[in-house]
Amino acid sequence: MAHIPYGYKIVNGKAEVDEKQAEVVIKLFDGYIAGLGLKPAAENAGLDIYHGSAGRMLRNTHYLGDEYYPAIIDRKRFDKAEEIRISRASSLGRVRELQAAQKPVADTRFTMPSAERKFADPFSQAEYAYSLIESEVAMSE
Repeated sequence: MAHIPYGYKIVNGKAEVDEKQAEVVIKLFDGYIAGLGLKPAAENAGLDIYHGSAGRMLRNTHYLGDEYYPAIIDRKRFDKAEEIRISRASSLGRVRELQAAQKPVADTRFTMPSAERKFADPFSQAEYAYSLIESEVAMSE
């Protein structure tokens, strides 16, 4: 069973807004936008969670509404909280640029001499042909 984001409940297989929890979610966003830290904003909203969980709630795009979840937070409030979160992280030196992972490329070439023997069985012929393959790996500096 998948995790249902805080602020929603499932009724007859459909996600619906839990009004009481939705007020807490809105209060979390408003507290953070007002200048509270993640943990104090969560505590002010009535949530007993760690700052990491509060941060994930602020980044949860389901609160904007999608094909399954109805909207709890408007785009303006969500974007403002994200802007503040990035600004605070940048000022604390907690934003790092991710570098694209480079795939190691091995310079490989294969050589295969001409087949000298012929087998009636195609599997034996294939096994013989594959045994002739020689690989050379050129190590780049």
